[in-house]
Amino acid sequence: MRTGTGREEADFEAFVAARGPRLLRVAWLLTGDTYLAEDLLQTVLAKVWPKWRRICAENPEAYIRKALVNTHASWWRRRWRGEIPHDRMPEKAEPADPFAAVDLERSLAHVVRGLPPRQRAVVVLRYFEGLSVEETAQTLGCRPGTVKSQASKALDTLRSALMTAQPGLTEGSDGYAWHV
Repeated sequence: MRTGTGREEADFEAFVAARGPRLLRVAWLLTGDTYLAEDLLQTVLAKVWPKWRRICAENPEAYIRKALVNTHASWWRRRWRGEIPHDRMPEKAEPADPFAAVDLERSLAHVVRGLPPRQRAVVVLRYFEGLSVEETAQTLGCRPGTVKSQASKALDTLRSALMTAQPGLTEGSDGYAWHV
């Protein structure tokens, strides 16, 4: 790791202090796990620091977001999922608190984590980070049409899964899920 000038270090520290929570949120949305998100962000920041002088003049947040997506994708490709086949399905346990299943935010986070990595990245960047289609395409290194199609597939999956997970939801004529 290179050592920078005191000014570069101060700029990097100020950037991380200001933008770190938002970048950690992106990492959490990608990984779905607090500790993995912290590891992902730390890994990316360690990779970015040697290049800080070059990227700080451009758009460092966009650069780091893209690095988060790419690093997470490489982790996801390499990671063993830990699935062990069984000859019979386990019994489903009834939730102890029937109101716990109504927590829409948890359901959404769970369903987002179940999306394929590319769709998850599109959802995180488009809808949680508020990037435009073009910015998302640039971050992911693909065409805007790919972002639109992946977003459409992801939203269909999310809508369907949430309708199943939340028995009190119904789909309105506008395509949104509503509580009844």
